[in-house]
Amino acid sequence: MSAAEPKPAGRRPRRGGRRVWWIAAGLAFFGLLPGLARLLVALAGGDPDAPPPTDPDASRLPLIVHGVTGTAFAVLGAFQFPTALRRSRRSWHRRTGRLLVPLGLVAALSALWLTLFYPNLHDTSALLTAIRLTFGTAMVASIVVAYTAIRRREIARHRAWMIRTYALALGVSTQIFTLGFGQAIFGDTELSTALLIGAGWVINLAIAEWAIRRRFRRPPARRAGLVPAQKQRRSASPAVTGARRSDSEQ
Repeated sequence: MSAAEPKPAGRRPRRGGRRVWWIAAGLAFFGLLPGLARLLVALAGGDPDAPPPTDPDASRLPLIVHGVTGTAFAVLGAFQFPTALRRSRRSWHRRTGRLLVPLGLVAALSALWLTLFYPNLHDTSALLTAIRLTFGTAMVASIVVAYTAIRRREIARHRAWMIRTYALALGVSTQIFTLGFGQAIFGDTELSTALLIGAGWVINLAIAEWAIRRRFRRPPARRAGLVPAQKQRRSASPAVTGARRSDSEQ
């Protein structure tokens, strides 16, 4: 290796790849938090999905459908981000994507149905109902836009809208913290509960928009590093060196 050539980056790309996979695993675990919380409540003797006393015959099927599809979307969707960056994982990424579209749609549509019709939400305020309907509809629209974009081979647009979709899907996980800490500070009122639940989605969307702009609006590091590296290689090549010698001899 000549002095003019840059030294290889070593294991930085591999470390970066490992970091992306660790982030994906963390997101998957974060998406499991609502299910784990329900499990802990059930083990403690409670029943978070029990219908109210006013309607004990209400079916739990919509809750089960929503919980299963939402959890599957959160877990599988987390690993779509690192696989989208590697060519060796593209086939797995496409196959899982075909599964995630119906999972996300069922999760969002079942959430809308629960908001409008499930009797266990009898204490829901009008503001909270409007917030849930708004973000549930936004998730459906995001999935449709992302699917349309990938069908048109608009990769960057597809990724951006899938990031927004995944952020909306993780809203329930973030609401565990916004409700837990927020109600301890602001109290447990209809207004505070509605605003704190809405804050969970707003926080996730803000992080998603930051990630989208950070990802797509900065020049890629590899391309930025290739330009000076190529110039150095050309200057150190035998042909260029010979041409410079002939010019100096003349």
